[in-house]
Amino acid sequence: MTAVDEIKARLDIVDLVSESVKLRRSGKSYTGFCPFHPNTRTPAFVVFPDSGTWRCFGQCNEGGDIFKYVMKKEGWDFSQALEFLAQRAGVTLEARTPEREAADEQNDRLRDLLEQTAAFFSHHLLHSDAGRPALDYLHKRGLTDETIQTFGLGYAPASWDAARQHFMALGFSQAEMLQAGLLSESPDTGRVYDRFRNRVTFPIRDSRGRMTGFGARILDPNDIPKFLNSPQTPLFDKGSLLYALDLARKDIRVKDQAVIVEGYLDVIALHQAGFRNTVSPMGTALSEAQLHLLKRLTRRIVLALDADAAGEKATLRGLEIARQALDHETELVFDARGLIRQEARLSADVRVTRLPPGMDPDEVVLRNPAEWQAILDAAQPIVVHVMDTLAAGRDLDDAKVKSEIAAQVLPLVEDVPDMVEREAYRQRLARLLRVDERSLLGGRPAPRPAPAGRRRKPSPTQSARPQTPVLLPTSALRAQELEHHILRLLMRQPDTLFLLNRHLHASKLPPLAPEDFERGDFQTLSRLLLQGVEQDQMDAHHYVREHAPESLAETLEEMFRPLPFGEPTAEECLEDLARSLLSLRLVRINAAIDQIQLMQRDLEEQGDDSLRTYYAIVVQYHRTRQLLDSALQKPIQPD
Repeated sequence: MTAVDEIKARLDIVDLVSESVKLRRSGKSYTGFCPFHPNTRTPAFVVFPDSGTWRCFGQCNEGGDIFKYVMKKEGWDFSQALEFLAQRAGVTLEARTPEREAADEQNDRLRDLLEQTAAFFSHHLLHSDAGRPALDYLHKRGLTDETIQTFGLGYAPASWDAARQHFMALGFSQAEMLQAGLLSESPDTGRVYDRFRNRVTFPIRDSRGRMTGFGARILDPNDIPKFLNSPQTPLFDKGSLLYALDLARKDIRVKDQAVIVEGYLDVIALHQAGFRNTVSPMGTALSEAQLHLLKRLTRRIVLALDADAAGEKATLRGLEIARQALDHETELVFDARGLIRQEARLSADVRVTRLPPGMDPDEVVLRNPAEWQAILDAAQPIVVHVMDTLAAGRDLDDAKVKSEIAAQVLPLVEDVPDMVEREAYRQRLARLLRVDERSLLGGRPAPRPAPAGRRRKPSPTQSARPQTPVLLPTSALRAQELEHHILRLLMRQPDTLFLLNRHLHASKLPPLAPEDFERGDFQTLSRLLLQGVEQDQMDAHHYVREHAPESLAETLEEMFRPLPFGEPTAEECLEDLARSLLSLRLVRINAAIDQIQLMQRDLEEQGDDSLRTYYAIVVQYHRTRQLLDSALQKPIQPD
């Protein structure tokens, strides 16, 4: 039994979910209001104790096991969820290597050093005469003492070695302070000195609230630079952190929206005013890693960066990074020849605010919190903002300018999931550029390819219809066994993914996605596999092994153990994989229909008036089941 299986056996999913969701027994299942989207009318969130799973039959339409629930609720990755649930279940995870153990111990000591440093700086801010100007500065910026303590703000003394002397006396070595980014070393003289001096300090924590480093702002206008951050360290990677995410995470989930501003003080002032779903990339360009942190919590993002020229450039860079990093959902589209192609639409709502000229967010919210709320409410969709920004001050009679603007805006238009909105944006762009809308359609860039793996020409052995039967009697397998079998096949022959997805597309079914797997560890591995087939630097197998968290080493090794029926050929693998996936989806659909029908009977007995919601869901499920049944009857075409 793996650690994952042992945790599932020891923990009751009903007990876990009940800590955050009020559940009511309904037959063999439990129902409540979904914690992942606003809803106070229809209890469409269902927990199934027999299978140890949950599902939302409402807006989310998501589900999974106990790991998936914790991952979604806390915004964690699988490793974090595994560590948390293992501790709760009293399960000891596989012993780590001595090297990893030593590295973890060292990182823990560095975090302890940083925590003590934050307390050291805070003491000097609140209880020393030297820190009085820094405290006065923060008060003048509108911050209360409570806010200052909540964010752990501090003051770094104007000494070359105050911190160094203090922590050496506590038993920390100079080498450790250098490694934590608290000291700097002159490349010319080798002299070692405090990195932060005569500055207001801002402790920077990761999404779990653990110390990673500091940001610091000058008090003396003659000092440079204005802002100084910790250097790259084993704990501090500026591009992978968002300031105040540990404090904002809960509100981001509740409001289903994240607001991104530019500076530390902007974040702090907004939190103080009640806008606690706000974070900052700490003055750097928004990175893909930072967006990956956010998309675990919400798909609704508002950029509120500075209104000056540099801020506009940063906004445009951030929008492009967001477009690349956030998930895309695929849809089937008929082209002019009646052929089907796959296009991907951005499954996120990215908007941009317009700040009053010369004002930062903290100034706006301190002047009038209602004004800031109005600015957020008026945030423009990404397409409108980019369109207006690129056109501002440009000669729109210049054909090259028209072409340049169209080339940058049209990909954003194609990302819009709603067809009516796409058409409206094309019309708006055509009016702005004073061109015929048909010219925009004709010059439209190729649609963003769906993340279904690299398109490779099938080998000659794959061109003929396979004559071998399915390797495994999939009809006899339960959903979890099917998940396991599908992932084992994919790990062996990742390139089969393209052919599999083509068969699914031809059957009007979505491509394979991590959401096909309800097990949290399987979701993580499948996501890595999809990423692996999209890149060209190494084989997909190696990519997964390189990037899989250590907590999944046991599961990953099990995936490559010999199959009971021997290793399949490419044709056999495709046949087995396709029918296994279709069977898995069919099992899920049938189970979902049964579950909803049980809920309907309960609601009828109670005289509940929300039955119409479930009727519509059942109809949709029946349509999907028909497509799955039809696909299972078709031959699996490899070419």
